[in-house]
Amino acid sequence: MQNIVITGCGSGIGLETALYLREKDIKVYPTARKQKDVLKLQEMGFEAFYLDMKDYESIKNVIKEILKRDKKIDVWFNNAGYGQPGALEDIETEILKEQFETNVFGLHEATKEVLKIMLKQGYGKIIQHSSVLGLVSMPLRGAYNASKYAVEGLTDTLRLELKNTNIFVISLNTGPIESKFRENAKKNLKNNVDIENSRFKEIYAKTLKSQKSSVPFTLPAVEVAKIVYKIIRSPNPKPRYYITKATYLLGFAKRILSTSLLDKILIKF
Repeated sequence: MQNIVITGCGSGIGLETALYLREKDIKVYPTARKQKDVLKLQEMGFEAFYLDMKDYESIKNVIKEILKRDKKIDVWFNNAGYGQPGALEDIETEILKEQFETNVFGLHEATKEVLKIMLKQGYGKIIQHSSVLGLVSMPLRGAYNASKYAVEGLTDTLRLELKNTNIFVISLNTGPIESKFRENAKKNLKNNVDIENSRFKEIYAKTLKSQKSSVPFTLPAVEVAKIVYKIIRSPNPKPRYYITKATYLLGFAKRILSTSLLDKILIKF
């Protein structure tokens, strides 16, 4: 039986992927940053572990515990991450560092550690959760944009460096997915941005008041799970998977439009 480790399973994509894959007879080891979420996963019947992308020892501990059980790791899904909204002029450098600690540096640490195991066993798949915002940039999302562009650079480079191995590195470029991502992003906007003294004050206020739970082209989280299952089952998975129409449309626009014309489209989002 193949196994997979998934980070960020407290809710949303991580949780739905864990549940879906278990139904497909994949051995799933979900992880979460909050102990209450770890307990919830355990109550659901999973062998779940605490893992915080900023706590490098927790990454090593999870790998060690899984190797005790299975002696191998077939697939590692770096799903954990969050969004920090706000105009770049309103984002303090320390807040930008926090965004990178989880979305980039933690992802790199986990990738580096599991890669040691996969190189020894001679095979494996590493799935990196990027975003449509790793392909194009949208205003007032600069910290998140930058983190996902960094993920793209790391993933593309690692894929080339592993070219002559049986280890696959895959990027998932998700668009809008049903999850708590936007809800949590609003909290980060409120907590980490000086809204009252910003020239974007009115825009921020509208964002915080908005009751919209989704945007056009939003898909349920299980659609990501289906792609992960496809990757697990494939002997030769693609290096990149677009998920949602928004990703296809904007990815296509990035390839064919001039920068100036693309800017005119993106500024409306």
